[in-house]
Amino acid sequence: MFPVKLKQEVFMKLNVKAFALAGGIAFGLAVFLLTIWYLIFGFEGHTLQKLHHVYLGYSVSFPGALIGLVWGFVDGFIGGAIFSWLYNLFLPKKNA
Repeated sequence: MFPVKLKQEVFMKLNVKAFALAGGIAFGLAVFLLTIWYLIFGFEGHTLQKLHHVYLGYSVSFPGALIGLVWGFVDGFIGGAIFSWLYNLFLPKKNA
């Protein structure tokens, strides 16, 4: 029949700074809110307490939630930056 022209795929680069900031905020808030959730509902937090091996000063308490917020932000920021940098590195190059 008629020749069909395939749609050209479009890949966009990620902004490393923005992705890192978003990852840091998301992960920091996740650690903070999960810790507060455990405190409000009285869970013992055996699994959550294992974070004190990774995050210096962290515990399942309100001050520990604030420390977890900071460490989670740093962890998510670094992870987001590495992910977006690697994504951009392996992105297909344009021929034109």
